Amino acid sequence: MPLVRELDPSAGPREFYGAELRRWRTAAGLSQEQLGQRLGYSAAQVGKVETGERAPSRDFAEGCDRVLPEAGGLFGRLHLLARRWDGGSPAWFRPWRDAEQRAVSLRTWEPLLVPGLLQTEEYARAILGASPEADEDLEARLAGRMERQALLDRGRPPMFWVLLDEAVLRRRVGSPEVMRGQLRHLAGRAARPRISVQVVPARVGAHAGLLGAFVIAAFEAESDIVYLETCSGGQTTDHPKVVAQVALQFDSLRAVALPRDESLRLIEKVAEERWT
Repeated sequence: MPLVRELDPSAGPREFYGAELRRWRTAAGLSQEQLGQRLGYSAAQVGKVETGERAPSRDFAEGCDRVLPEAGGLFGRLHLLARRWDGGSPAWFRPWRDAEQRAVSLRTWEPLLVPGLLQTEEYARAILGASPEADEDLEARLAGRMERQALLDRGRPPMFWVLLDEAVLRRRVGSPEVMRGQLRHLAGRAARPRISVQVVPARVGAHAGLLGAFVIAAFEAESDIVYLETCSGGQTTDHPKVVAQVALQFDSLRAVALPRDESLRLIEKVAEERWT
C-alpha cells in the first residue's frame, strides 16, 4: 500500500482545507487521481492541496463542491476563509512573514522595486498583477501585502533601514500617476524617526547588490535571519555564514549610498520631474 501522509488540520487554514478535502474525497470512494480527473487537475495537484503545499484556487474549490455535493458547498466557503486567514501569502513566505512581525530591526536592500512594507496599494497591485500567477487570488494577495505594513504603525515598530538602487525610483510600475504617488508615499515614510531610506546613486555603477534583494531581521533573543529574493520565491535562512555575508554586503552598500537627507531630496525630485 502507498504511504499516506498524516495531516494536521490545526497547522493552518490550508491544512484544515486539505484535511477536509481528503476526508470528503475518501468518503466518496475517490482516489486523488479520480478526483483530479473530474476536476481537470492532476493527482499531484490534488495531493498538494490536501497537504497544504498549494492553496486551492476558486475554480478548484467550486469543482470540489460540484464533485462532492454531499459536503454542501463546504469547499467554496473554506476557500474564502482560508484566503483571508492566510493573509494571501504563499506557503514559502509564511516563515518570513511571521519573523517579520517579531523582529526588532529590519535591514533591506532592493535593486528593483520599492520594498513591500513601503508600497502603495496601486503600486503593489501593478506588481502582483504582472506575475504569471496573477489570478482570482490577486485581491487576497494584495490585501495580505497591505496588512503586513501595519507593523510599521505599531506603538514601537521595528527599526527599518532601507537601501534602494536609484533605478527603483526611475523604473515605471503602473502609470506615471502610480509612480508619483508611490515616491511621495516613500518620502513621507522616510521622514519617520524609525525608518531610514537611503539611495545608492546610479553613478556608483556596477556593484554586488545587483545580484538580488535581501532582508536581514534581528530579534531580541534569537539569532539574525535572512530573507533572499529569488525568481522562484524567497528563501529564509539563519545559517551564520550566509547571515554574515549578507550583513557585510548591506554595510558595503550603505557605505556608497547617499545620506538620508540627500536621498529624500532625490526621491522628491524624481517624483516631480520624471513622473509628472
